[in-house]
Amino acid sequence: MAVYTDITDEELADLLADFDIGQATSFKGVAEGVENSNFLLETTTGRYFLTVYEKRVREEDLPFFLGLMQWLERHGFPSAAPIADRNGEILKRMRGKPCALVSFLSGLSVRRPSVAHCREAGESLAQLHIAGEGFPMQRVNDLGQPYWAPMFADLTGDAEKLKPGLAAVIAGDLDLLARKWPSGLPQGVIHADYFPDNVFFTGGTFAAAFDFYFACTDALAYDIAVALNAWCFEPDGSFNITAARALVGGYEIRRKLSDAERAALPVLAHGAAMRFFLTRLHDWHATPAGALVKPKDPLEYERKLAVHRSSPDLVLFGSPA
Repeated sequence: MAVYTDITDEELADLLADFDIGQATSFKGVAEGVENSNFLLETTTGRYFLTVYEKRVREEDLPFFLGLMQWLERHGFPSAAPIADRNGEILKRMRGKPCALVSFLSGLSVRRPSVAHCREAGESLAQLHIAGEGFPMQRVNDLGQPYWAPMFADLTGDAEKLKPGLAAVIAGDLDLLARKWPSGLPQGVIHADYFPDNVFFTGGTFAAAFDFYFACTDALAYDIAVALNAWCFEPDGSFNITAARALVGGYEIRRKLSDAERAALPVLAHGAAMRFFLTRLHDWHATPAGALVKPKDPLEYERKLAVHRSSPDLVLFGSPA
């Protein structure tokens, strides 16, 4: 989340005139992440988030994202739900850009997840996958394995500036991932960005998930791999096997992994680290000047790539015995 688009009081009032949610009493930008402009809105009827969708989010993808959020909420998964205006429309416009109001979620994200948090994260991710069954729309993962090499072709110079010699190392990783990337795994709706800052807890218990703007149709086990990288590495860069065991074990409370999915976790986790390294590398130099945002450090995921490269079966040790 970030703020790239300023909104005047008059523009906000014009937007709210289409809704039955009262008058604005407080409105402020949220300066986290890198994707969209986000605002916390309080009105005389409650609290909401307003999101203005910026360049990376394609408008043609928004029906999938917003429709999925509605579907999950209706199928028992706690997530932010889009708010419809008086005409039943959920997609609006602000300064020529698409925007939407969504419900406010209560809870807190954790900065240093415990083993117990990781178990809750795994179980809730499986809950999300189950709730997504039957969702009628599909969306290709346009940040998936086939797209990494073309993406990196434009970033080799940035990789060298970040760390001399890194471009050749990343090229080697990309070749390996292209050779070993699994196929035929169970598919479904995945979050694709299931990080601690996209999950809320209340009293140590999972409360809700949000930020579905990378969601897509892909291998369910790839979503687990994204989460293993996001939840189970320590600040010093080491992989916490106990936390990984808890996350996978929590997932299997709700949905058992197949042998093929379990065997694929190491290469999927290596690939998931590559995906976030590449997008962070792009954002490191591409964030607009003056944006109320701090881009995330690509070196964090360069270090995770190094762990997967040197210990290719490490993630398997995090699976339940």
